[in-house]
Amino acid sequence: MRVVRPPRRGAPGPLARLLRRAHPLGVLLLVSVLTSPVAACGGGGSSADRAPTGAGAVLQVPGSYGSIQRAVDSARPGDLVLVHPGVYRESVTVRTPRVVLRGTDRQGVVIDGEFRRANGITVTGAQSVVENLTVRRQLANGVLFTGVTEERLQGRGAGGGAGYDPLDTVKFPPLEGFRASYVTAYDNALYGIYAFDARAGVIEHSYTSGQADSGIYVGQCRPCDTVVRANEAEHNAVGIEVTNASERLYLLGNRARHNRVGVTVNSNDVEALTPQHGAVLAGNVIADNAEPATPEQADGGFGIGLGIGGGTGNLVTRNLISGHPAVGILVTDVQGHPAKDNRLLGNAFAANGADTALAAPAGTGNCFVDPAAPESCLTVPTAGPAVAVPPGVSFRELPAAPPRPGLPDPATAPAAPAVGLPGPVDQAAYPLPAGPDGPAGL
Repeated sequence: MRVVRPPRRGAPGPLARLLRRAHPLGVLLLVSVLTSPVAACGGGGSSADRAPTGAGAVLQVPGSYGSIQRAVDSARPGDLVLVHPGVYRESVTVRTPRVVLRGTDRQGVVIDGEFRRANGITVTGAQSVVENLTVRRQLANGVLFTGVTEERLQGRGAGGGAGYDPLDTVKFPPLEGFRASYVTAYDNALYGIYAFDARAGVIEHSYTSGQADSGIYVGQCRPCDTVVRANEAEHNAVGIEVTNASERLYLLGNRARHNRVGVTVNSNDVEALTPQHGAVLAGNVIADNAEPATPEQADGGFGIGLGIGGGTGNLVTRNLISGHPAVGILVTDVQGHPAKDNRLLGNAFAANGADTALAAPAGTGNCFVDPAAPESCLTVPTAGPAVAVPPGVSFRELPAAPPRPGLPDPATAPAAPAVGLPGPVDQAAYPLPAGPDGPAGL
């Protein structure tokens, strides 16, 4: 294990710099101002256009509805909104519970923000689903799942820091049940797939690239009861980010490569439910996260695989962590929250500036398990090699996402609302990946 140099006295460490970001509620307020559905040509549909199935109806776009929003507004719980190939220049809000919004072609069904609209898809209807489509070029997020509706935001101020009252999670309860499957989100100004104030969900088989903040973000839930599995995050500022998301949260079999920072697990006082604790990260590939051709986050880090900032009691196991010029895993306190009692065992490291490091100050009880002595904890030096941070690239200038496999039989598969998620979770089923092109679940 290499000895690495601590940050300069008085200067923020790489993870602390990384954590200074836009406040999520401010993002949601921006959404309420900027999001307005843009109707395409065609009629609004009627009950006669509803093709019945055993569990619900299939609402065809554009066959029976001139826009996705019109179909979604007509949907009832249990219905499937089936969208055929085309570029849809609109923002979509799913308010009805248990609606499945599905594209018939993952690459061919595109919701395009044209760098003009805030969100591609906002879901506030419990147990609703977004699957098998592409969302791109939004001024905020590709897909947002949240219990914070536009109506609830009225009269609340945006901001952060000491002047902001974090969201009251009793007054504003989380969205109960959500799923994103086979979604591609690229070149969005904040997050690709964003679950905030939402729980009992799954994000799976999705691809995110070119986000100016994070490809996938899970924030402010306790207990989360959420699984993020078999996703790819590339060419983002941060691949996958967790903030104030705790208890029964699993990141399993994902691949975070060629971002500026691979994965972060944070506590942050400008959101509710601090401190973050009790997440499991298993069977992930976190590799080569030192890509200059990515959006540069304000004061962001670079060349870090996994950063734990103020997180507590997390398990990091059987992950492949390689190719980071700064450090593979960095653990540090942030904002008065000690990073403590995190357990890191059974991970594989290669070609990192340092495999693991504690950045002073850091809390107690963090255990870096030596593979040769699995019952012992290594003492890790407080250090981090100096790494130059290259200038970034605008999210507007990054290339389109590559094709990815779609949902099998999208035109005929029955709708499956996000009921009873995430179901049984066996983190032991996610082994250590054999190489950076893994894991096999993708």
